[in-house]
Amino acid sequence: MGKVNELRRGKVGKLIARRIREFKGLGRKGSEEWFSELCFCILTANSTAGLGMKIQRELGSGGFLTLPLEELRHRLKAAGHRFPNTRACFIVEARKFHDIKGIIERFTGARQARGWLAENVKGVGYKESSHFLRNVGFSDVAILDRHVLSMLHEHGLIDGLPRSLARGRYLEIERKLEELARKLGLALGELDLYLWYSKTGEVLK
Repeated sequence: MGKVNELRRGKVGKLIARRIREFKGLGRKGSEEWFSELCFCILTANSTAGLGMKIQRELGSGGFLTLPLEELRHRLKAAGHRFPNTRACFIVEARKFHDIKGIIERFTGARQARGWLAENVKGVGYKESSHFLRNVGFSDVAILDRHVLSMLHEHGLIDGLPRSLARGRYLEIERKLEELARKLGLALGELDLYLWYSKTGEVLK
């Protein structure tokens, strides 16, 4: 992973450091902003971060909390989401956790909070839960999306590209990433951004 060290020394390293600061800043905000980020992660499942960000900007944090189901479906469809009906239903269902910051802060750490999210929030698995937690300032969980998995496969760290990740397999791969992160002197949340950039040429969220 010599390329990661090379990226750290240049403009990409500065961009990723700024993005990490933004995540920490979001973590200091209130539950409405956290809920908006949870909805963003619901939208990115089987879609793209770019489209999720576009919808998030258009609706604003209040839109996820207040728009009626039918209007939310219409807005997601108009934005070009592949699954406007199911994602709108997931978001409306998630409103019962509108105090999501207060809920997460009751847990002792990100791993425990992730388990609760994956079990209780419809449309959210380990990947989406990790994505949400990283984006609100937790740096010790791995986001195993297709780009990261592809990078791990290319470098011989995993055999093949899994079509789906059950909890046990997810945690197994995460442990391999933890070992790599330790060697590089990075947090898992930072390493994810470097791997994502290496595959896509972008630093999003």
